[in-house]
Amino acid sequence: MSERTRAVVVRTGAGPVVEDHEVGAPDPDEVLVDVTHSSVNYKDGMALAGDPGVQRADPLVPGIDVVGTVRAVGDGTASAPPPGTLVTLNGAGLGETRDGGYAGLAVVPAAVLLPVPAGITAQRAAAIGTAEYTAALSVLALERFVAPGAGTVLVTGASGGVGSIAVALLAARGHRVAASTGRPQHTEALRRLGAAEVVDRHDFDTPGRPVQRPRWAGAVDSVGGATLVNVLAQTAWGGAVTACGLAQDARMAGSVLPFILRSVALLGVDSVAAPRDLRERAWALLAADLDPALLDGVTTTVGLADVVAVGREVLAGRVHGRTVVDVRA
Repeated sequence: MSERTRAVVVRTGAGPVVEDHEVGAPDPDEVLVDVTHSSVNYKDGMALAGDPGVQRADPLVPGIDVVGTVRAVGDGTASAPPPGTLVTLNGAGLGETRDGGYAGLAVVPAAVLLPVPAGITAQRAAAIGTAEYTAALSVLALERFVAPGAGTVLVTGASGGVGSIAVALLAARGHRVAASTGRPQHTEALRRLGAAEVVDRHDFDTPGRPVQRPRWAGAVDSVGGATLVNVLAQTAWGGAVTACGLAQDARMAGSVLPFILRSVALLGVDSVAAPRDLRERAWALLAADLDPALLDGVTTTVGLADVVAVGREVLAGRVHGRTVVDVRA
């Protein structure tokens, strides 16, 4: 049996609107969630703008993050959290190929739906969202190669959602962190998150020599393009750089020399299709090492009617930290 719920809906050739939206019952291997919170990410801004690279269903409810409680489990679904459980899901096609979190109800795949760890509220789980979950995946990947105390770790795009929490997580785990940003007004905020130094992003955004003076034991990059190439060129022998974004450019006009002269590793980080065990490890890291007060300090909450305007601000690069959507407001 289907139900109707208030949602933000995007249709091809038309702007997003807030309206009643029909949600069907969960099929086998699906779960129906009473959504309380979501968040606004760069990909959500693209979906709200009707970007065909993201909006791959028509109509579509955006929102790549879902936080809420289980209402019903599809017949024959195995290993799903029982009704009433506070759960979260990031990526997995939400807000791209299937309806996402900007609605009071969402049908989501059961295989990667996680109970929210004890001690994390629904509001904070949404503030963590895809950005902080991606930051945790990046830290897990980086620490396969770079241990705390090995040297300074650079975080690019440090004023953004992924970057700001990567700074906090790395600092909490004992790394010396340098934060790269183009927003000097955020310097003190980044230092409060744990950055030992703040560097100008423009030091990295134009092409440089293929191998440069080693400055970093490793790095978390969410920018791509020339920045990623320069960071690789400045990484010390045996170091590693994780890549999870393309805010500057999806292309890499670089050299193989850092790989073959310094044994630098380039580690891709995908948050959308990550398997359940990796998702669980990332959320366990967040529960253990993310200071809730720091998270609260970079979080703003808006209602469902504000989502479209916030999405435009995110695409314009004018949003700092995390924006939570209370879908009930």
